Amino acid sequence: MTDTDIHTAAQVSKAWPFEEARKLLKRYPDGKPDGSPMLFETGYGPSGLPHIGTFQEVLRTTLVRRAYEVLSGGKPTRLVAFSDDMDGLRKVPDNIENKAVLQANLGKPLTRIPDPFGTHESFAHHNNAKLREFLDQFGFDYEFVSASDRYNSGAFDDALRNVLRHFDAIMSVMLPTLREERRKTYSPVLPVSPATGAVLQVPVEVVDADAGIVRFTDSDGTEVEQSILGGRSKLQWKVDWAMRWVALGVDYEMCGKDLTDSVTQSGKIAQVLGGRRPEGLIYELFLDENGEKISKSKGNGLTIEQWLTYGSEESLGFYLFREPKSAKQLHVGVVPRAVDEYWQFREKLASQPVEQQLGNPVWHLLRANRVTGAPAFAGEQIEDADEKLPVTYGLLLNLVGVLGPHATHAQVWSYLGNYVENADPAAHPALDTLVGCALAYNRDFIAPTLKRRKPEPNEALALTALDEELAATSDDVTAQELQNIIYEIGKDPHYGFEQLRDWFKCLYETLLGSSQGPRMGSFIALYGLNNTRHLIAEALA
Repeated sequence: MTDTDIHTAAQVSKAWPFEEARKLLKRYPDGKPDGSPMLFETGYGPSGLPHIGTFQEVLRTTLVRRAYEVLSGGKPTRLVAFSDDMDGLRKVPDNIENKAVLQANLGKPLTRIPDPFGTHESFAHHNNAKLREFLDQFGFDYEFVSASDRYNSGAFDDALRNVLRHFDAIMSVMLPTLREERRKTYSPVLPVSPATGAVLQVPVEVVDADAGIVRFTDSDGTEVEQSILGGRSKLQWKVDWAMRWVALGVDYEMCGKDLTDSVTQSGKIAQVLGGRRPEGLIYELFLDENGEKISKSKGNGLTIEQWLTYGSEESLGFYLFREPKSAKQLHVGVVPRAVDEYWQFREKLASQPVEQQLGNPVWHLLRANRVTGAPAFAGEQIEDADEKLPVTYGLLLNLVGVLGPHATHAQVWSYLGNYVENADPAAHPALDTLVGCALAYNRDFIAPTLKRRKPEPNEALALTALDEELAATSDDVTAQELQNIIYEIGKDPHYGFEQLRDWFKCLYETLLGSSQGPRMGSFIALYGLNNTRHLIAEALA
């Protein structure tokens, strides 16, 4: 497969990253007029600890960026990860232990509030570092930009003057969208109080737009005339977003469904400021296991660290790739399936024709951390694209579940020797990572729920028959041959199973302590004949 093959197939691919990238080709058929890179942006509000919802926006935007590079024949691109850390802290997040520090600084810009964790210059610096740490770990190619740095350094001063010059026009856009009470206090510009350092939500009068001077009443009732330049103000959210698009020259930014109205109003303001709203995708929000929206302040979603405790980086990327316009639950229960589905798609990749490869999530994910400007797009140039996982994660979890909550890494690998050729962690690094994940998942979520039940009389007869068959079976028996033995026992009317699934349910509940489980032939081949016979003996006893 050549880059030409991929480029041709990409022109008609229905994979969502290509559909999004085609918006940019339509926007600039020959690239940007000034020859500058196509600018992609993601936004982050560091008022709470980063969660997967934050990370997914960088990943999904990167996937569109890579798709654009394919479609455009390698035209230059940039990705800016923008932290809105000049915002005033409005409430203390629920998932922060040392709340007193934040409570004492409510209203101040996030970069001017002490770090409650005691590790960084400010609360925002701590949360920004957490975000960057994972983005760097995943290998993203991005530029981190801080709103506070831009405001404080004066880099946004010209843009702020532009806002003041168009103050009335911006008010005309915003006031019709607000409730009557809110209209009385609304201002596009939020000055920073010279007395308290808080970001003020007060009406503002423009005194001198070119000089950046406004007049307002401080929280103590004092009338203040002050410059909004050099970090002495922060723009209201929708105005700030529009100003940033124009000042930075943003061409593409996606956002969650909850910001649909913001996109509309910010787009109008960007036009007032002499710019153009970027292209973008409005994606559905993630929900927790109770179907509620995930919130940084509530901390009710999965953290990046939690996913990586119980699953792999690749599985996280895979879960985030799928169906961005559909709402999906995001909790630990979705991790095992995501791991196995990722590997199912990865195993298919090498044998698929090019048009199917471009619709395979793994094709896109393997390019997510490609260095910008590198020439490779062809499938054969991606390292380990045809790598396979010798044991499914689901089967691994069943093995660890039987071994118990105190199983060790070495124990699991000793059992993998029954099933995996060259069972050495060094030879199977992806599997070795999942062994550690399975041990953690079992310890925290499976082991506490497992409870083996006593078999019914007919089930005991079937288990005895299975034990006798295993005793007479040679050690080199295949997983499929073991599965056939199990099928034959389950279908024998002598044992009284109305349906074959009743027999499998018996095996799961009496041997594994769970209501569902793996393909039993594969499990027995992995766990070993003698070990399985011990399980049967325990169940019969």
